[in-house]
Order: sequence, then structure tokens, then C-alpha cells
Amino acid sequence: MPTTVRLPLRVEQSLAEYCVAHRKTKSEVIVEALDKLLSAAPSAGGKTPYELALEVGFLGCHEGDGEGGAYKERVRRAIRVKHKR
Repeated sequence: MPTTVRLPLRVEQSLAEYCVAHRKTKSEVIVEALDKLLSAAPSAGGKTPYELALEVGFLGCHEGDGEGGAYKERVRRAIRVKHKR
């Protein structure tokens, strides 16, 4: 699929030099670079799945409210308050 990209002059010159030195086309180099970049980057804006789960609140523990009573019931109450329907 064709894609057009405008490169700054310094990047275009560096790309041309790299292509001559490594005997590759500009397309080959760009595809390899993007493939490497995209396969190494974690999803969701650079956050790992663990960081996303912490941010949303899926991980961690319920600290309680200082009351006595059954722990499970306090957790249920906290979930009901947080996720009202």
C-alpha cells in the first residue's frame, strides 16, 4: 500500500547515505525501521499491560475503611459504590 511521507532534508540525506552504504532501497530501509520500531513498542501509548491495569484499578488491594466485619463484604460494598448501575 503506497504511503507518502515528507522527510526533513537532514533525514533524507542520512537515509540516502545509509542506502548507498548498505545497498538497500529507501523503501526497504523504511519498512525495516518501522517494523523494528512498532514491534518493540508496547501498546497503548507506551504503557505495559501491567501499568494499564494499575491505572484502571484492576490490580491492587482494598485498603478497607477501618470497620470490623467480613473483608469480602467490605470489598463488595466498595465495588458497588465504585460501579453503580
